[in-house]
Amino acid sequence: MTKNNNQPRRAPRAFDGRKANQRPASNNIVAKRSAEVVAPAVSEDELDGLVQAQAQAQAQGYEFADIISGALDAAEDQPEAEITKRVLQPEADSPKLHKVLAQAGLGSRLEMERLIVEGRITVNNEPAHVGQRIKFGDTIKVNGKPISFRIQQPAPRVLAYHKPAGEVVTLDDPQNRPTVFRKLPKLLHGKWQSVGRLDLNTEGLLLFTNSGTLANNLMHPRFGLEREYAVRVLGALTKEEKQRLLDGVQLEDGLATFGSIEDGGGEGVNQWYRVTISEGRNREVRRMLEAVGHAVSRLIRIRYGAMLLPRGLKRGAWMDLDDSDVRALMMASGVDLPSARQPMQPSTRRESDRAGSRAKARVSAAAEAREMRARRKTKSSPKKTSNNDYQLPQKQPDPLKTAVGYIGHDSLTRAREQAKRKASARKSGR
Repeated sequence: MTKNNNQPRRAPRAFDGRKANQRPASNNIVAKRSAEVVAPAVSEDELDGLVQAQAQAQAQGYEFADIISGALDAAEDQPEAEITKRVLQPEADSPKLHKVLAQAGLGSRLEMERLIVEGRITVNNEPAHVGQRIKFGDTIKVNGKPISFRIQQPAPRVLAYHKPAGEVVTLDDPQNRPTVFRKLPKLLHGKWQSVGRLDLNTEGLLLFTNSGTLANNLMHPRFGLEREYAVRVLGALTKEEKQRLLDGVQLEDGLATFGSIEDGGGEGVNQWYRVTISEGRNREVRRMLEAVGHAVSRLIRIRYGAMLLPRGLKRGAWMDLDDSDVRALMMASGVDLPSARQPMQPSTRRESDRAGSRAKARVSAAAEAREMRARRKTKSSPKKTSNNDYQLPQKQPDPLKTAVGYIGHDSLTRAREQAKRKASARKSGR
């Protein structure tokens, strides 16, 4: 998250490197919260102490013990500085259209801007405009013909959201109930997709991403990403009921099993349990417990895979995961990581113009070479001698002299210039 100027920025960590089906150590779970701009009303010493205490508390994720002890609910009752601004981490700027065209070798940037003004370029079948930015997946046409260009696909964005009870996980609700999407930040490109769902009365960790592939893989049972819940039921589970839940309960949509069940104690008829499950069918945890005769009075998701519900993230708040956390999620769900190698790009407008000019020179040289070969074929065909041998034309063109734009020309020129400078330096040194 982006803190105020008096608070140090700390790199978030949301994963501890364990396998997806292992319970992570909470002291390695930290992530960026939504940005806050806070006006401190305490002294610098008091503020430093608060910052250290907050950082130490946020260095842990909520665990089952925090739920049954009431620490999660107590954190909600603690006063918090007013959040006056909440923003998403900045997205990488998409390249501009005329720059993409120049790098594709179609000409200089100035020439590409002229083509845009003349209406000869379209993006996704719509007329382009000067300064337009291009994103991955766009279709560019010049004079009605599509061109090939390369833009690296951006890495997915992922949010962790602390869902409160009473919100639905849907974009539009016919009953006009509060939806989780109304509290999420706006994206410049794409839209947020929820990684699974939590029903109306279920609380806890809910992930969002702008990548459909990542969302589908995180939800798919074949990757075995565990969901951990703290569940409070009416009445204690017997040993036979626990074993039945571990062996499998037949529901209307198939057999369902818990990976583990752990007692958490409770007061009176309310009993807490920690359960894990590796799939996310609709109201599955509630239906399984109801199948053995126990109604669920409270249900909180505290872990998804190796991602814990971060300590200090209040209900209705979100946080933006950093690149390392997103890459860990991608690895856990089998999504291919984006290549770290970036295509080389001209650093200045002048260099881009030179690149476009060199591309035009190569095209012109290739056309001249084709024309010369055609003339040689028609006018300077080999002549047959008295010995029945064929004699080639007397003057063979030297490709190094006729093709000024051949591959390696620029490198050779730079090497010669460097050699001259070194020779001059040695002479001046004497």
